[in-house]
Amino acid sequence: MKRIKVTSPREINAGIQLPSSKSICNRALIINALAKGNCHPGNLSDCDDTRVMVQALQQLPPIIDIMAAGTAMRFLTAFLAVSEGTHIITGTQRMQQRPISILVNALRALGADVEYTGNEGFPPLRITGRKLVNSEVTLPGNVSSQYISALLMIGPVLKNGLKLTLTGEIVSRPYIDLTLKLMHDFGACVTWTAENQLEVKPQPYRAIPYYVESDWSAASYWYEICALSEKATVCLPGLFQESPQGDSEVARLFEQLGVETVYGKREVTLRKTGKVTARMEYDFVNQPDLAQTFVVTCAVMGIPFRFSGLQSLKIKETDRIAALITEMKKLGYVITESEGSVLSWDGTRCTPEAVPCIDTYEDHRMAMAFAPACIQLGDLYINHPQVVTKSYPHYWENLIQAGFNITEEE
Repeated sequence: MKRIKVTSPREINAGIQLPSSKSICNRALIINALAKGNCHPGNLSDCDDTRVMVQALQQLPPIIDIMAAGTAMRFLTAFLAVSEGTHIITGTQRMQQRPISILVNALRALGADVEYTGNEGFPPLRITGRKLVNSEVTLPGNVSSQYISALLMIGPVLKNGLKLTLTGEIVSRPYIDLTLKLMHDFGACVTWTAENQLEVKPQPYRAIPYYVESDWSAASYWYEICALSEKATVCLPGLFQESPQGDSEVARLFEQLGVETVYGKREVTLRKTGKVTARMEYDFVNQPDLAQTFVVTCAVMGIPFRFSGLQSLKIKETDRIAALITEMKKLGYVITESEGSVLSWDGTRCTPEAVPCIDTYEDHRMAMAFAPACIQLGDLYINHPQVVTKSYPHYWENLIQAGFNITEEE
């Protein structure tokens, strides 16, 4: 399927079953494997990232291809370093361009046997598992939280535990805290011993039954749909008010864009309020995966914005900063970048393309964030829409369920 045309309904009234949280799934799978659990956590996502993780952990083949799954690359690299056998872990061409030297250097400092089989600093990696006896490592706090989480999760199985020091500004702290919660749930002893220091005791995990919450990142697209629609009510089961997911902040942020969240026992309902801010500013350092949603939503609603803390967007599935600037221009919006980490829009417009067709750059969030723009802008074409399988395989089916019309084109 090369592209689709997305057409919106006049109003939205839907109940949508979201995928389970990819962030929780992939952490729970690694921890469950380290705990020698006999069964998988419940309510696992069927997205690509989780599927490749499940396959890798079940089979542990000599060559593990995680395709485009960045989380799986980081988490499995650490897992394999403390597991029996020698494995090569690789991925797509884009994955082989995503740096991993910070994690590799940290693992080597702990005594791990990790080699590059291609370009220095990038996958593929050859990893031979061994017992790691060193226990202290230092990382910059502004690197991907997945490096930090990967190291923390193997901490309980290290002979002397782990003392992890983070230097400078710590970004994506909610994702670190999410990792700590899951580790605690499985019986690990891990604490912040100082503002920038974590300690993991050499206390093994215990296998437990575990149920995975729905994905707040996926919910963000339904908040966007509500914000852009004239009339909309959406019920999302499986989301909790007290959630460990950092992207649950989406509920508070969308209050500024006229969407309120009504919490039930194990569900939320989104409703329009009509109360919309004149300008939006936010530091997304702790919720980088929400940036695309808010850039598209605010611009299409005509709300100027300044969004900072976006430095990690350059090393995601694509350079999301460059991709956003390019694709928003197709829709008639001139977005500017500054400081390598800030995206702004002051209301400047340009002539939109007559028939805008959004490129997705092998990035699931480009497809999902841009599709709802058709509510305000009319029919929108999305190239290579299958990229959503990375985190939300049933996204297009859910849009159809909510009344959108989606036409496949070759």
